[in-house]
Amino acid sequence: MIEPLSDLSRLCIHTMTTKPWALPEAIDGYTAAGVPGITVWRQALEPQGVAESARMLAGSGLRVVSLCRGGFFPAATDAGRQEALDDNRRAIDEAAAIGAPLVVLVCGAVPGMPLAEARKQIADGIAAVVAHAEGAGVRLSIEALHPMYADVRSAVNTLGQANDMVEALATPWVGVTVDVYHLWWDPGLEQQIARAGDSILSFHVCDWRTPTRDLLNDRGLMGDGCIDIPVIRGWVEQTGFCGPVEVEIFSDEYWATDQAAFVERIKAAYLAYC
Repeated sequence: MIEPLSDLSRLCIHTMTTKPWALPEAIDGYTAAGVPGITVWRQALEPQGVAESARMLAGSGLRVVSLCRGGFFPAATDAGRQEALDDNRRAIDEAAAIGAPLVVLVCGAVPGMPLAEARKQIADGIAAVVAHAEGAGVRLSIEALHPMYADVRSAVNTLGQANDMVEALATPWVGVTVDVYHLWWDPGLEQQIARAGDSILSFHVCDWRTPTRDLLNDRGLMGDGCIDIPVIRGWVEQTGFCGPVEVEIFSDEYWATDQAAFVERIKAAYLAYC
């Protein structure tokens, strides 16, 4: 029996979840609602710049859980691959500046590139920026994405593949993110979570709508769909993970609603369905 989450102490919301809010609005909205954690998406830093964003976050009392996102390593040209490495080093520096302990990696893919080649370029790319991450004190977390994104967003599509990369890299500065939206379908998920063990750096939740109306922007609020989130959380916690439970929802439907009211719905769903 998985014990329900009894309070909000582990709750974290991604700024992408409340996309209509700029970073200052998200900071104010989360603190007003008693949400203790925030994961910042990089585009939220741009309007006011990294330094001002860092100042606002430092004064907010919010726990900065991570920065999203780095990755997108594969490219058809040497110049493209170098551009990706440079951008990932910038993401690492941004994370360090705002006090985020890790950068979540959406690893990337190139239409028409064989998946084996894309995965090799991903592994090579992560290896190339590990020293920079270690120097900045920022960890890198590989997030496997659902296979429906294998053509353009990520050639890393199972937790097993992410675990393979972590084991091959063999550094404490690289781990994995378990996102229920991308992994719930995998019949080997329980075993791969156990295999990941203390390399699990973050845990993301939302729900899978049936039917899904859009492959990118129709994620459900917890309880809207078919994912057994408590069971997966239980597997994750059996590894010793006791970190934030991060709500990451891409939803045209929810972005069109009042965001303060949406945060209240998130809090209720978090307690009822996570």
